[in-house]
Amino acid sequence: MCHARCVKSDPGVPVESGTFPDVVELARVVARQRAEMDRLREQAATSVVMERAKGVVMALDGSSADAAEEILHARAKAARRTPLEECWITLGELTPVPPCDEASTPRPQGDDGSAKATTDAPEPFSAPDDVADALSRLGRALVHVDTHQALARCLLDHLAPDLDAESVMIYVRRSGGGLELAGHAGIDDGLAARWRLVPPFSGVAVVEALRSGEPCWLEDFARDSTRYMLIGEPPERWQSRVWLPLRGGDGSEVCIGVLRGRPGVFAPRERAHLRGVARLCAGRVRSFTSAAVPVPEGEADAVQSLFAALPVPAMLLTPVVSSSGDVEDFRVDAATAQAADLLGGPSGNLTGRRLREVRPDLTDLPVWQGCLDALTGGGPYDSEPFAHQETVDGVLALATYSVRVTRLEGALVVAWLRHASSDRQEQRLAELQRLGSIGWANWNLSRDEASWSAQVFAILDRDPADGPVRLDGLPGLALPEDRAALRSAVETLLREGLPFDAAFRIRGGHGVRHLRLVAEVVADAHGTPFEVHGVVQDLTARRRAELALVESERAILTQHDVLQSERVLVARLQHALLPLPDKVIDLSGLRVEVAYLPAQAGIHVGGDWFSAVELPDGDSLFVIGDVAGHGVDAVATMAQLRFTAKGMVSTGSSLTGALSRLNSLLLHTRDAHGTATMVLARYHAADRRLVWAQAGHPPPLLLRDGEATYLPRPPGMLLGATSAPYFEETEHHLEPGDRVLLYTDGLVERAPENIDVSLARLAEAAVAQPEDAPGSLSTLLDVMLEDERRDDVCVLDIRVPREP
Repeated sequence: MCHARCVKSDPGVPVESGTFPDVVELARVVARQRAEMDRLREQAATSVVMERAKGVVMALDGSSADAAEEILHARAKAARRTPLEECWITLGELTPVPPCDEASTPRPQGDDGSAKATTDAPEPFSAPDDVADALSRLGRALVHVDTHQALARCLLDHLAPDLDAESVMIYVRRSGGGLELAGHAGIDDGLAARWRLVPPFSGVAVVEALRSGEPCWLEDFARDSTRYMLIGEPPERWQSRVWLPLRGGDGSEVCIGVLRGRPGVFAPRERAHLRGVARLCAGRVRSFTSAAVPVPEGEADAVQSLFAALPVPAMLLTPVVSSSGDVEDFRVDAATAQAADLLGGPSGNLTGRRLREVRPDLTDLPVWQGCLDALTGGGPYDSEPFAHQETVDGVLALATYSVRVTRLEGALVVAWLRHASSDRQEQRLAELQRLGSIGWANWNLSRDEASWSAQVFAILDRDPADGPVRLDGLPGLALPEDRAALRSAVETLLREGLPFDAAFRIRGGHGVRHLRLVAEVVADAHGTPFEVHGVVQDLTARRRAELALVESERAILTQHDVLQSERVLVARLQHALLPLPDKVIDLSGLRVEVAYLPAQAGIHVGGDWFSAVELPDGDSLFVIGDVAGHGVDAVATMAQLRFTAKGMVSTGSSLTGALSRLNSLLLHTRDAHGTATMVLARYHAADRRLVWAQAGHPPPLLLRDGEATYLPRPPGMLLGATSAPYFEETEHHLEPGDRVLLYTDGLVERAPENIDVSLARLAEAAVAQPEDAPGSLSTLLDVMLEDERRDDVCVLDIRVPREP
């Protein structure tokens, strides 16, 4: 039976005479524990199914684990299925069968006009409540099924009461197209043996079902027997049957046959039931089917015996291919006893298990790609050496191995090669020389022999076939200008035994290379030099980096001098074009104080500017602006805007008209990409009206009776941004004692602070510094500009005197 066995204790069991009460109570405890263990096993198995289905949803939709679980529950609720059913269906639909509308596909007609037995596509699955309950029970039972044979028994137990099913047969497609009976229930072993293999011939219903991918309903035995070769001895035993094709997730194809003794068609309710069964089983079959052709039993024993006799860790792997044709895993067909320990997975026999089951993280390692490359004909793969801790004679020891993967027809042979201690040291020494661009050289003076490491030949760009060079011949390899110093060092070493550390250059196939030779003499017991030990190092990369650094520093210093000279020139030009008053000025009855502070960070001068002049009619014009950029171009643009704005307003142009013309001026200058912000304000002394317009500039700040407010900005666009700008002007009545601040953004902006926060800080600082005496603007600037200034700051402080 495939259902979970649940043993419950009966609280009403009487205590028979002669029975000890404690024994009865103990039996009850054991029964409860067994029931709890069964419940926990079923819960654990169900959790595995849920996690697999969540993984499928995450892979297909790119969602998180929590989102995948919500998707599964939502689908189950919408289709009136249990979450477990939805998980099985999700696992089975990784390779969906193409849909086909049965209602729109006419069934072939027989000679008598009746419908023939045919394959048809599943209708949209909508099961009655009793069928849904039955499928829910099947979904729970499938968590305990792990083979085709167990699945056949489980299906027969499930379908016999509801559909009068007498037998269930499960066929799996093998290489070559033939089918093999992988599981059966309700038939004897003799019949199963005779029908174990089915050739891929037409006229066999199970073959036709797998070929079309659609269910094949055989409901009229007399007619079906003339069209198909029916399974059974005799075939009359089953008067009606259906073959339900499934598609396993690893590329194998499975077909489930449900056979009934009674004749007649399958009712719509029964068809819906069977389609639901097929969808659930597709998900379960996916977890234990295999596309690989099984090795015959006799050959498998021989292969395993051969591997058991091998003295090295090794495995024989067969690829497991998915429905898309990709290798998704490998099956272990044979393995030596040492292989499990080196894989780092669970101990025990590996034969028959999947490689990713033993080592789940294998796909993240280079050896996985090496296996795939070797399988596709890329030649043998040899891994980098790795350390492995093993037990030798009861003592833990660290050994070094490498993996070699070789293709053997359609399989792979994986072997682990253990490196000897001397091999490891030689390899480490070679890696050290290669990574450090360094090599060793020995010269035996008594025998006039020399020996070099392979890295020295590479450094000196010399063919190893030509052999090493004598010590006194080494200076001949250097450039002419370096030979004398190197020859002197070698002669001093041979004559006086003094070690040396000499730098020299050679010319090789890759140009001039900078080398370093360190050498010392080894003397015998009598003090006579008999051997010279030396180390040659390639310093070309380091020397090139040093030269590049020197050139870069020289270029930086030159550029700094140029920029500093430019800053001095621009500052002088800016001061000539934008003279700063050295005291408070009076304009139209207003007291005006001006401040300009250049940036402290960087060496470029910015384009901040102001203008405060009295007009011929007695009014005053106040302008403050900021030109994008720095340097000579910004100062030149600033001068154009400043003098043009004064000239246009002085000759009667409106504020908005002046801004429109200034916008055209920017668009038609040589710097077509220049932009600027600006505030134009005209003060009418007769009625103390301040009329102003702006072009993308921060609003003026008004201080009145100890409160600070920003004047509402009229519409206005950045100058130079568009050829069709729009500007409006607005006015504000000033009262005695009012104070108006016009400023550039350098006063308030602090990256990454929001501009609203910066404006609020300026308002608070202005309220906290209410002094009306000259010089109070400096106090406000000190509060606002505590840190290093990264931009120029320009401020116009306009005050309306209090009435006497």
